[in-house]
Amino acid sequence: MPKWLKDAVFYEIYPQSFYDTNGDGIGDFDGIIEKLDYIRGLGCNALWINPCFDSPFKDGGYDVRNYKKTAPRYGSNSDLYRLFGEAHKRGIHVLLDLVPGHTSEEHAWFLESKKAEKSEYSNRYIWTNNCFRAPKKYPYIGGETERDGVYLLNFFKCQPALNYGFLNCEEDWQLPVDHPDCVATREAMKDVIRFWLDHGCDGFRVDMADSLVKNDDEKKSGTCAIWRNIREMLDEEYPEAAFVSEWNNPERSLNAAGFHMDFYLNWSGNGYSTLLRDYESGEDNSFFKKDGKGDITRFLDEYLPRYTATKGKGYYCLLTCNHDTIRPKYNLDDRELKLVYAFFFTMPGVPFLYYGDEIGMRYLKVPTKEGGYFRTGSRTPMQWNAQKNAGFSDCPEDTLYLPTDPSADAPNVAAQEADENSLLNTVKALLWLRHGEEDLQADADFEVIYAKSGRLPFIYRRGNILIALNPSGEIVSAPVEAGERKLLFAIGGGKTDADRITLEPQSCLVLKLQLS
Repeated sequence: MPKWLKDAVFYEIYPQSFYDTNGDGIGDFDGIIEKLDYIRGLGCNALWINPCFDSPFKDGGYDVRNYKKTAPRYGSNSDLYRLFGEAHKRGIHVLLDLVPGHTSEEHAWFLESKKAEKSEYSNRYIWTNNCFRAPKKYPYIGGETERDGVYLLNFFKCQPALNYGFLNCEEDWQLPVDHPDCVATREAMKDVIRFWLDHGCDGFRVDMADSLVKNDDEKKSGTCAIWRNIREMLDEEYPEAAFVSEWNNPERSLNAAGFHMDFYLNWSGNGYSTLLRDYESGEDNSFFKKDGKGDITRFLDEYLPRYTATKGKGYYCLLTCNHDTIRPKYNLDDRELKLVYAFFFTMPGVPFLYYGDEIGMRYLKVPTKEGGYFRTGSRTPMQWNAQKNAGFSDCPEDTLYLPTDPSADAPNVAAQEADENSLLNTVKALLWLRHGEEDLQADADFEVIYAKSGRLPFIYRRGNILIALNPSGEIVSAPVEAGERKLLFAIGGGKTDADRITLEPQSCLVLKLQLS
């Protein structure tokens, strides 16, 4: 396990939208470098940068055309290497986004694979052996190549699936996972990993990490075996490199596949969604909604078994949002968000903060861009100040990658830095508190102290620190042996007696046991 993860706090950057230094309306590597001091001052000591490799951008860069070349819109490979170096000077680690399951249809491997003549790339992708032979249960494209066959897709039409083999072969065109050509695909991906780690990258967030082997079993045995092989390589050659999976199944990703981290993703109706995005029915029953009917046990019933099953194996990580999710400001105001962040940043695992969430950027209803569809509204430019284009770019407004928030009260960094009670300064206080208290970091003990269905407050312990939360508009209390405790952080107010904690409406108390 990389030692630095214990005290890591990640900041996710969608590079198109972070900061533009050359006036073309698109963010770039130099823009990230210019804002590294802001990121470090915020309390984030690690970055996850969404795909920045050469791409036709039919899916926001998740259609990679060349794994070893950066997209010119962001800068050159040398610019990215410099970003690694400048980040390291500030104590910031950098993860890139690895897309191992598919490439762009314009990738050099695919251009060779689709030819009629046999080559080392013929089986780099998954093909049937006849142009009129369609796979029974997989999306595919046919009739576009000279090769006599159709090829499987992973997502959009532009993303042919790489061939890691089939755990259970059912047709003669399917290759087993130990076929030399399938092993070659795995080794090619390890080569990509080594390339970027050798140039200063500190690891990867892995896109669709569970999707490599086709016709896999329920336990994803074939896919897990590939990741264990890659983990063995990392442990031997790059022991401080970190991998986080887009999986949302820590028993698989951490225990079986060997990832260091997994995300607790927002899936419709799951435990995470009940915290802040439980509004699909038309009535908002999110736990952190002041007037909602949220219930923390809906989260805990799912979270606790997963946490217990994986403790000591890796980190199950909470995130404020990401590039695929509607921003939390969509339904929560700043006071509600402060309580959300107080929870996220005091929980076990490694927290991930999506750019702009620290100021409460809104989800914007905008037309799709580069395959974003509904997700596009969470990918708009970072709002740095109240000047032209929210300080994101000096370009003409009509050449922006995406529009900025047109509202007169659009949140921005400059205004919130000047307001000691702002959401931004609350985030800073929480993150620096986490860095200063070992009991709030990734692997400190976690125990639920008070959590009742339909009742508040919610109280939990991290080591010798007690966190009490009341997202409602009512005064609430609970019997707790608080002992002698020092107040470390508060939103709102409350009081502690020897055997009870009382919280004012929409409050949070972080209390540290005074040891004799």
